[in-house]
Amino acid sequence: MQRRQRRHRVAVVAADRVDSLDLAIPGQVFGSARAEDGTALYDVIMCGQRPGLDVTGRGGAELFQLTAPYELGEALTADTVIVPGARTDGEPAAEVLDVLRQAHSRGARLASICAGAFLLAAAGLLDGRPATTHWTSAGTLARRYPRVEVDPNVLFVDDGNVLTSAGAATGLDLCIHMVRNDFGAAVAAEVARQVVVAPQRDGGQAQFIVHHEPSDDSGSLEPTMRWMRERLGDPLTLADIADQAAVSPRTLNRRFREQTGATPLQWLLTQRVRHAQELLETTTLPVEDIARHCGFGTAINLRQHFTRRVRLSPLAYRRSFRLR
Repeated sequence: MQRRQRRHRVAVVAADRVDSLDLAIPGQVFGSARAEDGTALYDVIMCGQRPGLDVTGRGGAELFQLTAPYELGEALTADTVIVPGARTDGEPAAEVLDVLRQAHSRGARLASICAGAFLLAAAGLLDGRPATTHWTSAGTLARRYPRVEVDPNVLFVDDGNVLTSAGAATGLDLCIHMVRNDFGAAVAAEVARQVVVAPQRDGGQAQFIVHHEPSDDSGSLEPTMRWMRERLGDPLTLADIADQAAVSPRTLNRRFREQTGATPLQWLLTQRVRHAQELLETTTLPVEDIARHCGFGTAINLRQHFTRRVRLSPLAYRRSFRLR
């Protein structure tokens, strides 16, 4: 009899004065991920620093106490360790830092939500790496841990086996991004539907989205973006897009950067790659047809852009994530 494949295990590490929203997000996202036959794709466990942990809300308000069902050491059995935000005005608990270091040395993927980056940094796991946290705390993180390359202008940073996210809501973006990496765009999109969020916020590469507020005269680009999505297979130029938006190319570039963190053509390329992912997962179309359908023209162009963005070739992606 064929042995059942072990589910991907996710451990949420709860330190004292952990943030309630950060704590809940991983369970909601990873717990919603299902295979086509309805079976769960992840096991999610919560590991506590000690019984009776204080759980806080906005502004550090004490909400309730938590006794996690698993001890801290159980995090070492996980494939992915999630570190929610916790208080940053004191010394992190040595046992928490030790578990994070051990999990990393064993090859686990580590990811922080909001102020959880301070725990990863205190453990030395962000030294020499790009990282982010909530914009109000980014300066403090950079001063306290000068070896960390802090970027306050991104939703999250994927640096391979160590990932960090900004404010609490971007923990949703980060967790859905990890589901996408693990099981493909279709599974991630279904998870996003279950938790009622966008599968991926618009912009360039997700981990480098700049999220500035648009200037007063920028206007919404949603009609233009919708027009572009409906024409992914067409050879659109910057001039074509500017004409549709009724602005100059220079103004279009500025507005796109303000609202998405990317140029119009960068954003368009991202949409084309996403559409190619969906077609590779859900159809049997040849790669050549997918390339034309998504606006890449040739299979060679598709392979070049797809591999750079997704880190897999189209055929390798289809083998990994094809829906059966």
